[in-house]
Amino acid sequence: MPRRPRIESQGFHHIINRGVARGNIYLKDKDFESFLVIVQIAKERYNFTVHSLCLMDNHYHLLLETKYDNLSLIMRQINSKYAQYFNREYKRVGPLWQGRFKSWFVYDDKYLYILFRYIEQNPIKANIVKSCEEYNWSSSSLILQNTYQTLFENSILFKKEVYNILNKKLNDNEETLYNKFQKTIYRQDEEQVIRLKQKSLDEHFIKDSENNNRNQKILVAIKDGYKQSEIARYLGLSSASISYIVNKKQGLVISIHKLKATL
Repeated sequence: MPRRPRIESQGFHHIINRGVARGNIYLKDKDFESFLVIVQIAKERYNFTVHSLCLMDNHYHLLLETKYDNLSLIMRQINSKYAQYFNREYKRVGPLWQGRFKSWFVYDDKYLYILFRYIEQNPIKANIVKSCEEYNWSSSSLILQNTYQTLFENSILFKKEVYNILNKKLNDNEETLYNKFQKTIYRQDEEQVIRLKQKSLDEHFIKDSENNNRNQKILVAIKDGYKQSEIARYLGLSSASISYIVNKKQGLVISIHKLKATL
C-alpha cells in the first residue's frame, strides 16, 4: 500500500507515533519528562509552537504549528533523540518506533477544535482518568500545574473558550467529522496545500437513485480524487461498469467502437 503523502507546508500538523510492536515507550516519570525536554529543545531550535500533546504509555500525540516547511526535520530530531535516550537508559538496542511517524495537515478550523478535544481526551478513552486535567502527561494538565510553560508558549489551549470545552465528549457527528478529516487526501502544490477529496462518497451520492444523475456524479467523484475501484465498491458495481460509465460520459466508448470497426 503506498504511503500517504507527507505535507511539509508550514501550518498545523497532528502527529502520532507508536512504540515498535506497540510496546511501551515511557516506563517511568523520568521518560515522560525527558521526552518533554527533547521537544522543548527542538522547539527552540526550529521555532514551532506546541499547541497540544498527550503522552500515552505506548504512543504520543502532538499538535504542532510550524513556521517553515520543516516538519520531517523537527520530528527526526525528536524521535531520534528520544530513542537514543531510551536505549541508553534501558541498555537496549534496535528501533524504538513502529515506523515513520504519521502526520495529518490541519486545513480546517472545525477539524482543529475537534482535534484538541480528541488528543486531550485520550486518557479518558483509555479509562485512566475521568477528566483531561487529571492526566499528568497531557498539555491541559501541565498547563494547569503551571509546568513547562515555555513549551506551550502561544498555545491556543490558553484560550478559555478552548480550555473550557476539552472535557466535552465528542458527539457522533464530531466523531464522523474527525474520521472524515483523517481520511482526506491532499497534496502540496508549490506554496499551497490542496485537498484532493473535498467530499465523502456519502456526500457525492446521497439520495441519488437516478442512473443519469448518478453517472454524472461518478465523474465528479473521480475529479475529487476517488479511484474507480473505490466508487465501484461503494455503489456495489463492478469496476468494469464504472469504467464503462466513465468512458461513455467522456465520449470514449463511441470512439473505441468506431476504431474497432476500422480494424
